[in-house]
Amino acid sequence: MKNKFPKSQLIVINNISLEVYEAGVENKGNPIVLCHGWPQHAYSWRYQIDTLVNEGYHVIIPNLRGYGNSSAPEKVDQYNLIHLTNDLIALINYFGYDESIFVGHDWGSTLVWGLCLLHPKRVTKSVNLSVPYLELGHKPWVEFLKDLMGSDHYMVHFNEYPGLADKVLDENTHRFLNNMFRKNQAPVTPKPGMFFINLAQEDKPNGDPIMSDDDLNVFVNSFKSTGFTPSINWYRNLDNNWHILSEVNPIIEHPVLMIYGDKDPVMQFDRLSDYVPNVTVKSLNCGHWIQEEEPEATNKLIIDWLKNNQ
Repeated sequence: MKNKFPKSQLIVINNISLEVYEAGVENKGNPIVLCHGWPQHAYSWRYQIDTLVNEGYHVIIPNLRGYGNSSAPEKVDQYNLIHLTNDLIALINYFGYDESIFVGHDWGSTLVWGLCLLHPKRVTKSVNLSVPYLELGHKPWVEFLKDLMGSDHYMVHFNEYPGLADKVLDENTHRFLNNMFRKNQAPVTPKPGMFFINLAQEDKPNGDPIMSDDDLNVFVNSFKSTGFTPSINWYRNLDNNWHILSEVNPIIEHPVLMIYGDKDPVMQFDRLSDYVPNVTVKSLNCGHWIQEEEPEATNKLIIDWLKNNQ
């Protein structure tokens, strides 16, 4: 597939600057916003751009706050869903749109789910990869995960030991990302301790790389510049987000495409349609990095679904 990526522009919105990549300006009036996950970059959508432009979409891909050359506020609460979703609303406002299609992967999916709940009138339809809708449950998410998985679970660890994982990842940026972006991993017995700290210190990667060395260096150079703390601060707002979302209607009415990877360790949600009645669920034979592992199949699922939901 072609791997053409546009030049970025720095846009001042919502009291911060966002680094934004734009393609298909000739298709203005038909926007689609692509939201990356962790630990990633707008570049993770490189294989989707040409297909979406050729299908008539104005493609807008931000480096979300804390990533790339976008602003990285120091205060942890600046990364809660109120600020993050307001960034997306300000972004489409900047381009002159009242509403848009939104696509998310990983944390980008969680962001898009939150956007649908907090700003439903600004979303026409959405596509989410890997991470399904998060049910609120009866306990804030960090407390729930600690009870279920213990303090070594990475989301709990990020919150209970601020700065510890950040330091290890900063000191091992290339090794961590090289070990992270893999597919076809062999089963291994989990080691004691926090998974991502262990992964950053593993000498030998498990599985096959999902990208070339040149592509990997885009991610490595970005995180060497920013460090990992800003992006990890997204996780440090999990309970804050739980309280924010507890105040809104939990049902998402507009059409949604949910794409899972069959080999993805992220659990699928079997009651997704209880909260998203107009959802279409698809899966691909891949792991977590869906749009990079299976770009052509991902593109086909998205385009076919968009055509069927015009």
